[in-house]
Amino acid sequence: MQTTTNTSEVQTKETLLTPRFYTTDFNEMAKLDISANTQEFEALLKEFKSDYNRQHFIRDEEFEKPWQDLDATTKSLFIEFLERSCTAEFSGFLLYKELSRRLEKSNPVIAECFLLMSRDEARHAGFLNKAIGDFNLSLDLGFLTKSRKYTFFSPKFIFYATYLSEKIGYWRYITIYRHLEKHPKYRIYPIFKFFENWCQDENRHGDFFAALLKSQPRFLNNLQSRLWCRFFLLSVFATMYLNDFQRSDFYKSIGLDPRQYDMQVIRKTNESASRIFPVALDVDKPVFFQYLDKCAAQNRMLIEIDRKQSSKLKKALHKWPIYAGLGFNLIRLYIIPPIKSDEVSIMMK
Repeated sequence: MQTTTNTSEVQTKETLLTPRFYTTDFNEMAKLDISANTQEFEALLKEFKSDYNRQHFIRDEEFEKPWQDLDATTKSLFIEFLERSCTAEFSGFLLYKELSRRLEKSNPVIAECFLLMSRDEARHAGFLNKAIGDFNLSLDLGFLTKSRKYTFFSPKFIFYATYLSEKIGYWRYITIYRHLEKHPKYRIYPIFKFFENWCQDENRHGDFFAALLKSQPRFLNNLQSRLWCRFFLLSVFATMYLNDFQRSDFYKSIGLDPRQYDMQVIRKTNESASRIFPVALDVDKPVFFQYLDKCAAQNRMLIEIDRKQSSKLKKALHKWPIYAGLGFNLIRLYIIPPIKSDEVSIMMK
């Protein structure tokens, strides 16, 4: 079986849009006071212990088909989708597992929640890696653990980013699942049938981070927090949009319009986030997705330069003005006036 990772591949594939591995200030995490929200954490822990998906991730006979015979382009795009998804899930497992270990003495309830969430993420990553195995490949998760660079985020930033990644994961999975329920002819592989229950794990994890944020009012109730919430909302939305734009053929292969898919996921995640964040982005303003389209086109230009140019100096000279334009459009997105959270629910009615 061929491995899909080696040292050179990991180095060349890591970009700002690559799924990342995170670490944080564990001592600061241990000092967090969650007493203002104890009952919600105990309820969440009880739900995690129920382990509703204990018997869900079991492969059936449909997986035994010769999936190597898929159309070459579709197969390549789908394997990349599996690899990125597996890497992201495994990243969550590592972070949650380490948080559980570090918080066991200072905050046993939170530590156990993290332990059970790491169980979920490990289950997801393992299931995805088995799917990769159906194409005679494997993702070397042990190698990824040692070779990947870890991005440091303070606990506050971990809460913002992970809450949003779990919630947007829920909306991505459930949107694909509902689409393929209506159009089963596009279900190119049986893993999609598991997305309905799977995404509930993501939703519960998001609820846990929402509870953490609510237990720390200073992370939500001041000007600085409102600015950071806007920043992380935009970062998560733009990362997904740019990634999906350069992989639009994959979504077309399962019968989805990638732009409409991303617009729906962004709107739903923005609405979900408004239940905990003090502000939401004005995603219904026409220029919002127009600016994202420009960013996506500029990102594709950067990729094309990497493909066509071998000289590092020429690459840098061609990329600099594009990076400047991309940064300018992201700033234009950020300064679009946000919406107060209580106004989002009114607009959605």
